[in-house]
Amino acid sequence: MTVSGKIIKGIGGFYYVDAQDGNVYECKAKGIFRNKKIKPLVGDNVHIEILDTDNNLGNIIEILPRFNSLIRPAVANVDQTIIIFAVNEPEPNFNLLDRFLVNMEKSCVKTIICFNKNDLSGDYTDACESYRKSGYETLFISAREQKGLQELRNIIKGKTTVFAGPSGVGKSSTLNAIKPDAEAQTGEISEKIKRGRHTTRHSELMHVEGNTYIMDTPGFSSLHVEGIEPQDLKEYFPDIAVYTGKCRFNMCNHVSEPDCLVKNAVECGDISRIRYDDYVMIYNDLKEKRKW
Repeated sequence: MTVSGKIIKGIGGFYYVDAQDGNVYECKAKGIFRNKKIKPLVGDNVHIEILDTDNNLGNIIEILPRFNSLIRPAVANVDQTIIIFAVNEPEPNFNLLDRFLVNMEKSCVKTIICFNKNDLSGDYTDACESYRKSGYETLFISAREQKGLQELRNIIKGKTTVFAGPSGVGKSSTLNAIKPDAEAQTGEISEKIKRGRHTTRHSELMHVEGNTYIMDTPGFSSLHVEGIEPQDLKEYFPDIAVYTGKCRFNMCNHVSEPDCLVKNAVECGDISRIRYDDYVMIYNDLKEKRKW
Protein backbone atom coordinates (compact mmCIF):
# COMPACT_ATOMS: atom_id res chain seq x y z
CA MET A 1 0.00 0.00 0.00
CA THR A 2 1.34 3.46 -0.91
CA VAL A 3 0.23 6.91 0.25
CA SER A 4 1.32 10.48 -0.37
CA GLY A 5 2.61 12.80 2.31
CA LYS A 6 5.05 15.49 3.33
CA ILE A 7 8.27 15.10 5.32
CA ILE A 8 7.88 17.08 8.53
CA LYS A 9 11.06 16.02 10.33
CA GLY A 10 14.29 14.13 9.68
CA ILE A 11 16.58 12.74 12.39
CA GLY A 12 19.47 10.33 12.03
CA GLY A 13 18.39 8.83 8.73
CA PHE A 14 14.74 8.52 9.75
CA TYR A 15 12.11 10.70 8.11
CA TYR A 16 8.71 11.42 9.60
CA VAL A 17 6.02 11.76 6.95
CA ASP A 18 2.65 13.38 7.57
CA ALA A 19 0.53 11.28 5.24
CA GLN A 20 -2.79 12.02 3.60
CA ASP A 21 -4.44 9.21 5.57
CA GLY A 22 -3.95 11.28 8.75
CA ASN A 23 -1.05 9.26 10.18
CA VAL A 24 2.59 10.17 10.67
CA TYR A 25 4.94 7.42 9.48
CA GLU A 26 8.54 6.81 10.47
CA CYS A 27 10.34 6.08 7.22
CA LYS A 28 13.71 5.22 5.77
CA ALA A 29 14.74 6.38 2.31
CA LYS A 30 15.31 3.62 -0.22
CA GLY A 31 18.87 3.03 -1.39
CA ILE A 32 18.15 4.41 -4.83
CA PHE A 33 18.23 7.93 -3.39
CA ARG A 34 21.70 7.40 -1.92
CA ASN A 35 22.91 6.02 -5.25
CA LYS A 36 21.63 9.15 -6.98
CA LYS A 37 23.04 11.33 -4.17
CA ILE A 38 19.58 12.68 -3.40
CA LYS A 39 18.85 13.44 0.24
CA PRO A 40 15.24 13.83 1.37
CA LEU A 41 14.55 17.22 2.92
CA VAL A 42 12.00 18.52 5.37
CA GLY A 43 9.21 19.95 3.21
CA ASP A 44 9.55 17.32 0.49
CA ASN A 45 6.33 15.90 -0.92
CA VAL A 46 6.78 12.15 -1.15
CA HIS A 47 5.17 8.80 -1.87
CA ILE A 48 5.73 6.17 0.78
CA GLU A 49 5.23 2.44 0.97
CA ILE A 50 3.58 1.40 4.24
CA LEU A 51 5.39 -1.54 5.84
CA ASP A 52 3.71 -1.78 9.24
CA THR A 53 0.32 -0.21 9.95
CA ASP A 54 0.43 -1.03 13.67
CA ASN A 55 3.68 0.86 14.28
CA ASN A 56 3.33 3.36 11.41
CA LEU A 57 6.52 2.34 9.61
CA GLY A 58 7.28 2.84 5.95
CA ASN A 59 9.78 3.51 3.17
CA ILE A 60 10.06 6.63 1.04
CA ILE A 61 9.83 5.38 -2.54
CA GLU A 62 9.53 8.65 -4.47
CA ILE A 63 10.39 12.30 -3.87
CA LEU A 64 8.15 14.56 -5.94
CA PRO A 65 9.69 17.52 -7.83
CA ARG A 66 10.70 20.47 -5.64
CA PHE A 67 9.95 24.03 -6.67
CA ASN A 68 12.93 25.14 -4.58
CA SER A 69 15.36 23.94 -1.94
CA LEU A 70 17.76 25.58 0.48
CA ILE A 71 21.13 24.40 1.75
CA ARG A 72 21.23 26.31 5.03
CA PRO A 73 18.73 25.59 6.42
CA ALA A 74 18.28 22.32 4.51
CA VAL A 75 14.58 22.45 3.59
CA ALA A 76 12.45 22.28 0.45
CA ASN A 77 9.30 23.79 -1.04
CA VAL A 78 9.21 27.03 0.93
CA ASP A 79 7.39 30.24 0.03
CA GLN A 80 9.39 32.61 2.20
CA THR A 81 11.81 32.87 5.09
CA ILE A 82 11.61 34.94 8.22
CA ILE A 83 15.02 35.62 9.70
CA ILE A 84 14.85 36.54 13.38
CA PHE A 85 17.46 38.61 15.18
CA ALA A 86 17.27 40.33 18.54
CA VAL A 87 17.43 44.11 18.85
CA ASN A 88 19.60 43.47 21.89
CA GLU A 89 20.74 40.63 24.17
CA PRO A 90 22.41 39.28 22.14
CA GLU A 91 23.43 42.28 20.07
CA PRO A 92 22.64 41.72 16.38
CA ASN A 93 25.39 40.29 14.19
CA PHE A 94 24.67 42.23 11.01
CA ASN A 95 27.38 40.47 9.03
CA LEU A 96 25.67 37.15 9.75
CA LEU A 97 22.34 38.68 8.75
CA ASP A 98 23.74 39.98 5.46
CA ARG A 99 25.28 36.62 4.63
CA PHE A 100 21.90 34.97 5.19
CA LEU A 101 20.20 37.57 3.00
CA VAL A 102 22.70 36.97 0.19
CA ASN A 103 22.04 33.22 0.32
CA MET A 104 18.29 33.81 0.16
CA GLU A 105 18.68 36.25 -2.76
CA LYS A 106 20.73 33.57 -4.53
CA SER A 107 17.95 31.03 -3.91
CA CYS A 108 15.27 33.51 -5.06
CA VAL A 109 13.39 33.12 -1.77
CA LYS A 110 11.68 36.15 -0.31
CA THR A 111 12.98 37.08 3.14
CA ILE A 112 11.31 39.12 5.85
CA ILE A 113 13.55 40.42 8.65
CA CYS A 114 12.06 40.20 12.12
CA PHE A 115 13.78 41.96 15.01
CA ASN A 116 12.62 40.52 18.32
CA LYS A 117 12.99 41.82 21.89
CA ASN A 118 11.86 45.27 20.85
CA ASP A 119 10.96 45.83 24.51
CA LEU A 120 14.67 45.97 25.41
CA SER A 121 16.57 49.22 25.20
CA GLY A 122 19.71 49.24 23.08
CA ASP A 123 21.91 51.12 20.67
CA TYR A 124 21.05 49.04 17.60
CA THR A 125 17.51 50.15 16.72
CA ASP A 126 18.62 52.63 14.04
CA ALA A 127 20.93 50.03 12.48
CA CYS A 128 18.09 47.51 12.47
CA GLU A 129 15.75 50.07 10.95
CA SER A 130 18.22 50.65 8.09
CA TYR A 131 17.27 47.29 6.56
CA ARG A 132 13.83 48.65 5.76
CA LYS A 133 15.55 51.45 3.85
CA SER A 134 17.60 48.79 2.04
CA GLY A 135 14.37 47.39 0.60
CA TYR A 136 13.62 44.51 2.99
CA GLU A 137 10.28 44.05 4.68
CA THR A 138 11.20 44.55 8.34
CA LEU A 139 9.21 43.87 11.50
CA PHE A 140 9.85 44.79 15.12
CA ILE A 141 8.18 42.52 17.66
CA SER A 142 8.34 41.45 21.28
CA ALA A 143 7.43 37.80 21.69
CA ARG A 144 7.64 38.19 25.46
CA GLU A 145 5.15 41.07 25.53
CA GLN A 146 3.06 39.71 22.63
CA LYS A 147 3.63 42.84 20.53
CA GLY A 148 3.68 42.82 16.73
CA LEU A 149 2.62 39.17 16.51
CA GLN A 150 -0.61 39.77 14.61
CA GLU A 151 1.32 41.36 11.75
CA LEU A 152 3.59 38.32 11.77
CA ARG A 153 0.58 35.98 11.66
CA ASN A 154 -0.80 37.89 8.69
CA ILE A 155 2.51 37.51 6.81
CA ILE A 156 2.70 33.73 7.25
CA LYS A 157 -0.99 33.01 6.55
CA GLY A 158 -1.47 30.63 3.64
CA LYS A 159 2.26 30.07 3.12
CA THR A 160 5.03 27.68 4.07
CA THR A 161 7.50 29.83 6.00
CA VAL A 162 10.96 28.98 7.26
CA PHE A 163 11.91 30.57 10.58
CA ALA A 164 15.67 30.91 10.97
CA GLY A 165 18.13 32.83 13.10
CA PRO A 166 21.01 32.60 15.54
CA SER A 167 20.54 30.99 18.93
CA GLY A 168 19.17 33.08 21.74
CA VAL A 169 17.25 35.63 19.67
CA GLY A 170 13.83 34.32 20.74
CA LYS A 171 12.98 32.28 17.65
CA SER A 172 11.44 29.43 19.64
CA SER A 173 9.56 31.89 21.85
CA THR A 174 8.16 33.56 18.74
CA LEU A 175 7.04 30.21 17.33
CA ASN A 176 5.41 29.31 20.64
CA ALA A 177 3.56 32.62 20.59
CA ILE A 178 2.26 31.92 17.07
CA LYS A 179 1.51 28.24 17.70
CA PRO A 180 1.24 27.58 21.45
CA ASP A 181 1.23 23.79 21.03
CA ALA A 182 4.48 23.81 19.02
CA GLU A 183 6.32 22.77 22.18
CA ALA A 184 9.43 24.52 20.90
CA GLN A 185 11.99 24.76 23.65
CA THR A 186 12.84 28.24 24.81
CA GLY A 187 16.52 28.74 25.43
CA GLU A 188 17.81 31.11 28.06
CA ILE A 189 20.58 33.58 27.35
CA SER A 190 23.74 32.89 29.27
CA GLU A 191 24.17 35.81 31.65
CA LYS A 192 27.91 35.29 31.53
CA ILE A 193 28.54 35.47 27.79
CA LYS A 194 25.21 36.89 26.52
CA ARG A 195 24.94 34.22 23.84
CA GLY A 196 22.17 31.77 23.16
CA ARG A 197 22.26 28.07 23.77
CA HIS A 198 21.23 25.89 20.86
CA THR A 199 17.74 24.55 21.54
CA THR A 200 16.45 23.34 18.14
CA ARG A 201 18.66 20.59 16.71
CA HIS A 202 16.78 19.69 13.55
CA SER A 203 14.41 21.29 11.05
CA GLU A 204 10.75 20.56 11.64
CA LEU A 205 7.62 21.43 9.70
CA MET A 206 4.55 22.34 11.74
CA HIS A 207 0.97 22.84 10.61
CA VAL A 208 -0.59 26.05 11.95
CA GLU A 209 -3.98 26.12 10.20
CA GLY A 210 -5.42 25.59 6.72
CA ASN A 211 -2.52 25.79 4.26
CA THR A 212 -0.27 27.67 6.71
CA TYR A 213 2.93 25.84 7.71
CA ILE A 214 6.00 26.96 9.60
CA MET A 215 9.44 25.37 9.64
CA ASP A 216 11.58 25.63 12.74
CA THR A 217 15.30 25.29 12.03
CA PRO A 218 18.44 24.97 14.16
CA GLY A 219 20.13 28.15 15.32
CA PHE A 220 23.42 29.08 13.69
CA SER A 221 26.40 31.22 14.63
CA SER A 222 28.24 31.24 11.30
CA LEU A 223 27.29 31.15 7.66
CA HIS A 224 29.27 30.95 4.42
CA VAL A 225 28.42 32.48 1.08
CA GLU A 226 29.23 30.00 -1.67
CA GLY A 227 28.58 29.54 -5.36
CA ILE A 228 28.90 33.25 -6.18
CA GLU A 229 31.72 34.88 -8.12
CA PRO A 230 33.14 37.99 -6.41
CA GLN A 231 32.17 40.24 -9.32
CA ASP A 232 28.56 38.99 -9.13
CA LEU A 233 28.08 39.64 -5.41
CA LYS A 234 26.74 43.15 -6.00
CA GLU A 235 23.68 41.68 -7.71
CA TYR A 236 22.67 39.98 -4.44
CA PHE A 237 22.59 43.26 -2.48
CA PRO A 238 19.41 44.93 -3.84
CA ASP A 239 20.38 48.35 -2.49
CA ILE A 240 23.75 48.10 -4.28
CA ALA A 241 22.48 46.35 -7.42
CA VAL A 242 20.50 49.44 -8.49
CA TYR A 243 23.84 51.15 -9.21
CA THR A 244 25.11 48.43 -11.56
CA GLY A 245 26.43 49.95 -14.77
CA LYS A 246 26.03 53.53 -13.54
CA CYS A 247 29.52 54.12 -12.13
CA ARG A 248 32.44 55.60 -14.08
CA PHE A 249 33.64 52.06 -14.80
CA ASN A 250 30.91 49.87 -16.24
CA MET A 251 32.18 46.76 -14.41
CA CYS A 252 32.73 48.57 -11.09
CA ASN A 253 32.70 46.27 -8.08
CA HIS A 254 32.25 49.23 -5.71
CA VAL A 255 35.31 48.36 -3.62
CA SER A 256 38.50 50.09 -4.77
CA GLU A 257 37.43 51.80 -8.01
CA PRO A 258 37.42 55.63 -8.22
CA ASP A 259 34.27 57.69 -8.90
CA CYS A 260 32.05 54.94 -7.51
CA LEU A 261 28.42 55.93 -7.04
CA VAL A 262 27.90 53.25 -4.38
CA LYS A 263 30.70 54.63 -2.21
CA ASN A 264 29.26 58.11 -2.71
CA ALA A 265 25.84 56.82 -1.65
CA VAL A 266 27.38 55.35 1.51
CA GLU A 267 28.97 58.70 2.37
CA CYS A 268 25.65 60.46 1.79
CA GLY A 269 23.77 57.95 3.94
CA ASP A 270 21.70 56.57 1.07
CA ILE A 271 23.25 53.12 1.60
CA SER A 272 23.83 51.73 5.08
CA ARG A 273 27.48 51.85 6.14
CA ILE A 274 26.96 48.51 7.91
CA ARG A 275 25.57 46.91 4.76
CA TYR A 276 28.40 48.27 2.62
CA ASP A 277 31.12 47.13 5.04
CA ASP A 278 29.57 43.66 5.06
CA TYR A 279 29.49 43.69 1.26
CA VAL A 280 33.20 44.48 1.11
CA MET A 281 34.00 41.79 3.69
CA ILE A 282 32.05 39.12 1.82
CA TYR A 283 33.54 40.28 -1.50
CA ASN A 284 37.07 39.89 -0.12
CA ASP A 285 36.20 36.48 1.35
CA LEU A 286 35.01 35.31 -2.07
CA LYS A 287 38.18 36.61 -3.71
CA GLU A 288 40.32 34.69 -1.21
CA LYS A 289 38.34 31.48 -1.80
CA ARG A 290 38.80 31.89 -5.54
CA LYS A 291 42.59 31.77 -5.10
CA TRP A 292 42.30 28.26 -3.73
